[in-house]
Amino acid sequence: MSLEIKVPEVGESITEVTIASWIKKDGDFVERDEIIAELESDKATFELPAEASGKLQIKVKEGETIDVGTVICIIDESAKGGGNAPKADEKKSSPTPAKEESSSAPKKTGEVKEMIVPAVGESITEVTISTWLKQEGDFVELDEIIAEVESDKATFELPAEANGLLQIVAKEGDTLEIGATICKIEVMSGAPKKADTSSTSSPESQSTPAQDPGDKSSYAAGHPSPAAAKILSEKGIDPSTIKGTGVEGRITKEDAENAQKSAPAKASTEADAPAAPRVSGSRNERREKMTSLRKTISRRLVSVKNEMAILTTFNEVDMKPIMDLRSKYKEQFKEKHGVGLGFMSFFIKASCEALKEWPAVNASIDENEIIYHDYCDISIAVSSPRGLVVPVIRNAEGLGFQEIESEVIRLAKKARDGKLTIEEMTGGTFTLTNGGIFGSMLSTPIINAPQAAILGMHNIVERAVVINGQVEVRPIMYLALSYDHRLIDGRESVSFLVRLKQLLEDPARLMLGV
Repeated sequence: MSLEIKVPEVGESITEVTIASWIKKDGDFVERDEIIAELESDKATFELPAEASGKLQIKVKEGETIDVGTVICIIDESAKGGGNAPKADEKKSSPTPAKEESSSAPKKTGEVKEMIVPAVGESITEVTISTWLKQEGDFVELDEIIAEVESDKATFELPAEANGLLQIVAKEGDTLEIGATICKIEVMSGAPKKADTSSTSSPESQSTPAQDPGDKSSYAAGHPSPAAAKILSEKGIDPSTIKGTGVEGRITKEDAENAQKSAPAKASTEADAPAAPRVSGSRNERREKMTSLRKTISRRLVSVKNEMAILTTFNEVDMKPIMDLRSKYKEQFKEKHGVGLGFMSFFIKASCEALKEWPAVNASIDENEIIYHDYCDISIAVSSPRGLVVPVIRNAEGLGFQEIESEVIRLAKKARDGKLTIEEMTGGTFTLTNGGIFGSMLSTPIINAPQAAILGMHNIVERAVVINGQVEVRPIMYLALSYDHRLIDGRESVSFLVRLKQLLEDPARLMLGV
């Protein structure tokens, strides 16, 4: 009796597959549930197990693309194995593990788990699909991270809520409201079995690394899938010019089709303008969708400019006393506290002292009321890969230099890694931003609403200044204080900067509180 093996359904949106590789050869004797081939769709690679024991007759060659349901091979169950059949003692032992392997294969339960966008914060109403870590049709396990979603404040990981096959509903870049469907999981019991070729695969398949079902190096980044390669070959398009969007950068069929559409447009453009002068160098352009964080930053900055009466006042600080102090004690400081002694701790400590004396700079407006804060929650502007974020150092007025430096390092690292929580970026009564690390000489920073002021630090440059009637070269930093003139008057803003200058140019005042 002969059994026809057909291409199985491997996903709701997948209609065809390509024979990536045959693990077994035509005429080989195969055991039930033994992996005989690898099938590849545009989105994933699947293993094909034998549905019975017998002699294999291959009907479709490697590299061919066929529809789901097509007969891929035939297994002659009447064959006793011949030269490729297992030995008698092997036959006695093989049924047991094969039966156990079959029983552990995943089975569909008929249930479909609908996953929705979870509530990720009190003030967050929508999120954007940042990255899918799994592909359409992939098997996912419970609690496995399948995607990253980002709000206007932070990035969150999305864990799978069941075992099963993933059905993606929202694409990367889509913005969804809280509670909207993000994906579905076709629930399955068990987990996919791994191919065991240690005793069942033929010597030929064991000797060729490309035929090892556990080895995915033949589908490396930048290589087209067989279906994509066929399209690119027909259209005469070099695969090296295509950027793959599939698993590990593989060029998918969709990538090849898109390249096919864009090629004629380029040719017609060149033909229409033969007399145009040639320009050396690349003139490529790209469009990227604005992230939720960037859109929120844009909206808030424009809102601040429209709603606040912003004015900026400037002063300069001689940084020599602080630089001399750091040079003298930085080694002992790091040895004792385990962190370096930077400039930020001096500015935060000095700002806290000045804010105590000029509380309006540390206040905020709430409709028709002014809120004065008896504490200093200092926000520090940090440039991260996702954009500008402003984590907060709570009660900075009560922290020592080493505690401030440790907190600055901790928050800056979390910002760069995209791991800041909403709580760590919420609040703040006064902000410091240091454009000097990028070489800025002078700027007028925009207030971080609902705060009333922000201090801009800049680069330190040696300048000629007059000290006690003598011209000397000193390391000078310009400071800029942008403030809301509705709440803070010129006297308060200027006096605040003067006090800051006094504390920084004589750091002993910070130690003594005078």
